[in-house]
Amino acid sequence: MPDRPGQPTVTVTEATPRQATGPQATPPRTTVPVRSAQRRRPPQPRPLSILRAGDVLSLFGAAAAALAGTSLLWFEISPFTGALGYVVVAWFLFVFFYAVLVSFDENRPTMWDRVSAVIVQSLGVVLLGSLAYVVGYTFWRGRTALDHLNFYTKDLRSTLPNDPLTSGGVLHALVGTLIEVGIAMAVAVPFGILAAVFMNEVPGRFARFVRTVVEAMTALPDVLAGLFIYATFILIFTHRPSGFAAALALAVTALPIVCRAADVVLRLVPGGLTEASYALGSGQWRTVRFVMLPTVRSGLATAVILGAARAIGETAPVLLTSGENPFLNYNPFNGPMESLPLLAFEQTRAPEASEIARGFGTAVLLLVLVLVLFAIARAIGGRGPGQLSARQQRRRVAASRRDYIRFERRAVAAGSSNPRGDELTLGYSGGDIK
Repeated sequence: MPDRPGQPTVTVTEATPRQATGPQATPPRTTVPVRSAQRRRPPQPRPLSILRAGDVLSLFGAAAAALAGTSLLWFEISPFTGALGYVVVAWFLFVFFYAVLVSFDENRPTMWDRVSAVIVQSLGVVLLGSLAYVVGYTFWRGRTALDHLNFYTKDLRSTLPNDPLTSGGVLHALVGTLIEVGIAMAVAVPFGILAAVFMNEVPGRFARFVRTVVEAMTALPDVLAGLFIYATFILIFTHRPSGFAAALALAVTALPIVCRAADVVLRLVPGGLTEASYALGSGQWRTVRFVMLPTVRSGLATAVILGAARAIGETAPVLLTSGENPFLNYNPFNGPMESLPLLAFEQTRAPEASEIARGFGTAVLLLVLVLVLFAIARAIGGRGPGQLSARQQRRRVAASRRDYIRFERRAVAAGSSNPRGDELTLGYSGGDIK
């Protein structure tokens, strides 16, 4: 093979048997070019997260081709109609065209990575758009009722179905919802967290049985919770509907949610933390109280939020156990008590425009209430493990100061009983604890 100009060569001599023409015949030579060390560059992986101009053009090109193809199919070729079908077909064509365009410039793994990312992100946009549509539609339909002050400060005791929005309000439903959800969470949160701690700290057959029951109750229909409280509490004890019965039904629906979520977050506690606590001499209760629960405080706050969100939007259990009441009732043990989801359900089913607007306004108020409860729960339990508030830091400093004084008094007392003073005093040279 001829040598390239300016490139060194290596001569490789092949050992061949001597030819018959002579004992000193020259064997054939093969020249191999030597590749210098500067030319051997390691392969550089291509960063897939960087958005290039070709990627943007592929997205817009696939979108334009999908819209054009769907429009041609919808209006010229086939007799298809409907906006939902148009969007679904356009999305499938968009994914197909995008995969074809990306495959022109990229290899197969990169192509599948880009297509998967586009599918996941587009589905996320669809879900976000659906949520925005539901919230926006609710606010738009209830805007006429939200403009009046009486909507927040009055009840419906003297309001007729044909009365305008300047008459009546939803104060009774708001108070009833807060009272019922408060009682329900006061019952569901302690029992749910205790059940989760039991399932994690006391392993055995009974713990597995409890976990199975909790998982089954998670899919329990809400109307069954209302029927259970109606059959076991109302028919046996009170013989009449009340807000407390509705709160018990809501507690039954929220209990498995809180227990299941708390069980999941307690499983995430590193085993080294509990082992270190046991190695230092702490018992099981102190380990759970001061190590496990503070570590998963934010996760427990999420569990409480999920349980409250499940309880605050229930309609069937409240309808079976409490019923409707247009009057403002502060006593959950005396008579029916209205709630926001039940009032929204009843008002939106009415034929009058004012009642429909009042029902959508009630739904808006329910959304705002859920957001407020979410913010309060995150403020209470949103700190990470080891992060103390200012009050907790002051308490820790005061406890450290008391421990130091107690150790000093013990050392002085031990020194007075030992005349020789053989290293019984506790030395401290750091000044006062601040």
